[in-house]
Amino acid sequence: MRRVIIHRVLMMVGVALALAGCGLADSRSPAPEFMRNKAAKPPPPEPPPDVKRLVREKLDSMFTVASNPRRVRVSPPVREVRGTGWTACVGADLTSVIGKPLGAETYRITISDGTITDRPRDDDCATETYEPI
Repeated sequence: MRRVIIHRVLMMVGVALALAGCGLADSRSPAPEFMRNKAAKPPPPEPPPDVKRLVREKLDSMFTVASNPRRVRVSPPVREVRGTGWTACVGADLTSVIGKPLGAETYRITISDGTITDRPRDDDCATETYEPI
């Protein structure tokens, strides 16, 4: 009698495990659609950032003090082609470390979650429209 009960319990556990595995089908699996997990929704896009405020507040992290940034200006933000962040261009008249004027330099900044995450130099920013900060 005891063996019969143990056998039935093990049988139920095995059936339960087999059925539980059916519900774990990937959204791209060949299983029928009603058995697949739903694909994750992409996060909602961020609202446009206040680029002027961000650059003004982080000016010391964008440029060294020795570069003496003057006429700092920013372009309007543009949504990233891939991702949920934004990009904008920043231009400024800079001075080299030896004190010689470098002239106008432009950078493309990447903004994600309200913070500047990258700022490579970018000559393509020369065609943008700018506003002073």
